[in-house]
Amino acid sequence: MKPEYVVYVLTALAAVVVVLTRLRLTKDAAAGRHQVGVGILNVHTFCGVLALVGWIVYLVGENDLVGIVALAFWWLTTIAGLLILLRWLPSRGKHATGARDDTWSEGPGLSVLAHVGLLVGVLVFTWYYVSR
Repeated sequence: MKPEYVVYVLTALAAVVVVLTRLRLTKDAAAGRHQVGVGILNVHTFCGVLALVGWIVYLVGENDLVGIVALAFWWLTTIAGLLILLRWLPSRGKHATGARDDTWSEGPGLSVLAHVGLLVGVLVFTWYYVSR
């Protein structure tokens, strides 16, 4: 299988992660133990959209400057996504609440899969950019 095909598939999956994270966390009763601030969610969405558009432009046109800017936005999106995962850390204390589930999944499995998968995808994107 050509590396380009893997990169194309990972690009589509990264787009799904950005969109689904936004959809899942805009609800008042999002799953997790803690609420995610709107700021980190906006960073994840904004950087993810810029990364996706820039990365597609890079893949089509092979402009190195656009590619490195897109990679920077992918890394920012990944860091924001990993910070979003912190909502699943256990709470301690007298007023701690239990985890909330939603209709998408029970527990953090889907979020961990998505955001650790995004990390792996961005590592592959970085390797692809450097090796070209």
